[in-house]
Amino acid sequence: MSQAVKRACDACHRRKVKCDGINPCRNCASAQLTCTYNAIPQKKGPKGSRAKVISELRETQRQTSLSAKVQSRLNGLSSPPCSPTLSPTPGLLASEMAKECIEFFFANMYPIMPILHRQRLEQQSMYLDQGVDTYCLITSLCAWMMFQPGMNVPGADPLLEHLPGANIASGMVLIEEAIRVRKGSDYQESPTLNSLCTSYFLFCSHYALDMHDKAWFYLREATTLAHIIGMNKEETYLQYDNIEASRRRRLYWLLFVTERAYALQRGRPLTLQASINLPTMTDDPTDPLAHQLNGYILLVNLFRPFDDVFLALWNKTRSESSASYVAGLQKQLSDMLPSYMSVQDVDQRANQQWLKTLSWQLSMQNGCVPQGGQDQIPMQYPIDLSRDLMSITSQFSTNHNTDFHGTPLIAKLLDISSTLIDVLSVMPSSGDPFSMGPREHLNSLLQLLSVLRNGDHHFLPLLLNKVHDILPRLANPLLQRAPENACMQNIDIFDGFGNAGMAQPP
Repeated sequence: MSQAVKRACDACHRRKVKCDGINPCRNCASAQLTCTYNAIPQKKGPKGSRAKVISELRETQRQTSLSAKVQSRLNGLSSPPCSPTLSPTPGLLASEMAKECIEFFFANMYPIMPILHRQRLEQQSMYLDQGVDTYCLITSLCAWMMFQPGMNVPGADPLLEHLPGANIASGMVLIEEAIRVRKGSDYQESPTLNSLCTSYFLFCSHYALDMHDKAWFYLREATTLAHIIGMNKEETYLQYDNIEASRRRRLYWLLFVTERAYALQRGRPLTLQASINLPTMTDDPTDPLAHQLNGYILLVNLFRPFDDVFLALWNKTRSESSASYVAGLQKQLSDMLPSYMSVQDVDQRANQQWLKTLSWQLSMQNGCVPQGGQDQIPMQYPIDLSRDLMSITSQFSTNHNTDFHGTPLIAKLLDISSTLIDVLSVMPSSGDPFSMGPREHLNSLLQLLSVLRNGDHHFLPLLLNKVHDILPRLANPLLQRAPENACMQNIDIFDGFGNAGMAQPP
């Protein structure tokens, strides 16, 4: 139960009734009002009948509710203006929504981003409207959860469940709310863990919306705040308890990985270095979900070798490279993950193959042949990588959690598939009808992409367009080596059951 505060809530103050100071208070609960403590105390005086006040409060909260704002946005109508004071919009972020989004995050997202402590977050959520830091964190978290498959708008009008785009509209309303309210705090001067997580969730939300300039802005904001509070220095973590220190360390390495992935995808610069100790599964002995962190730690290790040297070569600001450098990178990537991994670790396997594909591309651009067996053909390398991914396809068909593999994974699989298509378009066929051919390789990757989020993403048409352009040049292996001598052209190849003579020319 929440602790009592020393003043009446906004609704009780407006109604002139005694408030017990609990959030939510007994009066608001019985009147079905949102309990907030935002209003600045005013001079006393008559405010009208209590029944009228309740009606006014209900109407105001109805108009400012998330459901009302989403419906207005979907219908192209203007919603009531937000508070000019940069204070939280009353009734927009209901406690029910915060509770369900927190539950969804820890049930589905925590293993790959273990940056929040559930008990502390739930305690803070009881006083949503009393601290800008907490309000913006949970609002941005809820915004990002709205873009996750399987997540409905909690506590919303049932009609929203059947309206296309309701989740996206809800997420956008919450993003705007978090950004607006955040302007009322000086989070740049004294950043907290909540401040950094807010910036990170705003990055995630804009990334999900394909708004990459804004996404980059908030990712860069998060890494800048990390430098301001010294998260890049190991001694900084000594001043915190295990819970706080472990979450800050995990967040630093999550930003480290995200920044590198974004730099490789979109040519952005790096700001974070591997300057602190790695996270471990035992850095917080009280974490009940620590056993789920193996994938996160593997992910950090996969991206560690990709430093400023690789990015300089990748972005062509440096031209000197060697076969030994690429070979060493390939070996590190190969040794980091075991040969067998469960379907729950598909993100790590896909990231491994994606990074291998990028290093192969770098080697080809610089004329460095990937090292391997004596008979290894450089152009064959992406095909070998795609073959490793094919084993995942069969596992996906029986896994009901494929919806939670998000846009970053799909984008990396698209990169792998696109590289494979380029390679297949210039490689000769083996001529063996029993070997895997170009169509089989492409079909396997298309199948893998189609089961992710049930194929409900915009990347698949991009890949299909490329396949459509390339496939006319990928002939069937049986036809690529047809004999030039047509001496057998007049032989009837049919069996005589109604088809005799059909193979002969007229």
